[in-house]
Amino acid sequence: MSAPQPAGPVLVLGSGHNALVAACYLAREGRAVEVLERDEVLGGAVSTVERFPGHLVDRGSSAHIMVRHTGIVEELELHRFGLRYIDCDPWAFAPGIDGAPPIVFHRSLERTCASIAAACGPHDAIAYRRFVDVWGARSDRVMRAFSGRSTPGRLLRSFWGLDATDGGSALSREFLQSGDALLDGYFRDERLKAALAWFGAQSGPPMSEPGTAPMVGFAALMHKLPPGRAVGGSGALSQALVARLRSDGGTVTAGDAVTALERDGDGWLVRTASGRNLRAATVIAGTHILTTLELLRAGGFDPEPLADWERRIRVGPGIGMVVRVATSALPHYPGATAAESTHGLQLLVSDRRQLRRAHGAALAGDLPPRPVVLAMSFSALDPSIAPAGEHQLSLWAQWHPYELADGSDWAAHAEREADRIIAEVESYAPGFAATVLRRHVQTPVDLEREMGLRGGNVMHVEMSLDQMMMWRPIPELSDQRVPGAPGLYLTGASTHPGGGVSGASGRSAARLALRDTRRSRFSLSRKR
Repeated sequence: MSAPQPAGPVLVLGSGHNALVAACYLAREGRAVEVLERDEVLGGAVSTVERFPGHLVDRGSSAHIMVRHTGIVEELELHRFGLRYIDCDPWAFAPGIDGAPPIVFHRSLERTCASIAAACGPHDAIAYRRFVDVWGARSDRVMRAFSGRSTPGRLLRSFWGLDATDGGSALSREFLQSGDALLDGYFRDERLKAALAWFGAQSGPPMSEPGTAPMVGFAALMHKLPPGRAVGGSGALSQALVARLRSDGGTVTAGDAVTALERDGDGWLVRTASGRNLRAATVIAGTHILTTLELLRAGGFDPEPLADWERRIRVGPGIGMVVRVATSALPHYPGATAAESTHGLQLLVSDRRQLRRAHGAALAGDLPPRPVVLAMSFSALDPSIAPAGEHQLSLWAQWHPYELADGSDWAAHAEREADRIIAEVESYAPGFAATVLRRHVQTPVDLEREMGLRGGNVMHVEMSLDQMMMWRPIPELSDQRVPGAPGLYLTGASTHPGGGVSGASGRSAARLALRDTRRSRFSLSRKR
């Protein structure tokens, strides 16, 4: 009886961080892996380029939160490949209004509560301590659920025994409620509620939607391990993953888009724009789910289920836009030092009505009445990303629709909307606008064009309750496989646990592919 054949090669479509994580885990196990990327820049939305002379500017993400809680950085020993994080501490800041003190969210819970007491009163300081105590444990379980596949059994194990005194009914109710309802149940001060709602809304949905309470609750975990800034820019994570992959024999090909994905006997034939026809036993698709389905259609896959799946996957109206600026100074917020205000997420909102109006406008295809801005000035932590005497900020604003109701082109609005976003920062940090030296504007259309983010949605598809966990992006595709397409696995923000920098989807896809390969080889061995 002959021995089973070794596992065949693996092709990974796209070089987003989840795709690279999958490639690294597979190469570490001895698989022959090649990553195919249409862009000349590797890393997808986790990449950094020189936008202005001497400035290393992120194309997509800037702060890394979830990946620091998954263990992936340690498992892949990415420190050996140059990755180093600086803690964002304080991890968030909400400026003072009308002479009131700012709210400073330190890693230290004690210092945070002291700041809340001074800004919002003793009741909310006590309530915040209780909030962290309750939701810290819950958010730990959410991260446990996010770190693996979204099977019912795994989800049950992740939350088993948590808040079990009443049979779990209170836990279920609070997980399903809106973020706004959660905040109203704990706090009195609207400015504190608005800051935490804006933090939660970075996942995409407004905190008025059901099921968004855990997105707010995730703030409690920041006192255990805060957001991290990768030295050299967000793309330092992708660079370390590429270096790790190559050290294990993997290869990366940039600038060659995949055009079709078709079955080839027991494996796959992947066609590229350059005319390459590559055969693989396993394919990991890190592309947007709609892009992956289009590649299958081009490869002759049954169009009927593809059309059904495409209809039911909701991308949404768009999330936001970004203005990247080079400045001569950091923003100065009255009543706060630079160390308090510029090391983390600057939550520039004081009332949740501003969030609700912005989201409602986006649903209608209109620009927000007043932009809502998250400012990040990571040159304050990592001077290597800007030349001496200059600083750099990323100004993320939600919500901005991808398609405008009046049918106008985004190019007609980009610069004017960038002016409004900069003016919004100016309203909290007087004098900021005068420090801006250069700027680069990324509208929702630009985000799609440059990084393949359909509809300008950095989360790929909406992070609403019905498209999370075992329903992401739809139930038929939620186990990271495509029915009728053996050997094809899905990863990226289109899959569980969704958008954000986590890498968990990539690790899950790799583990699934390795498990299926071992089962197939064992079955083949028994037959022989």
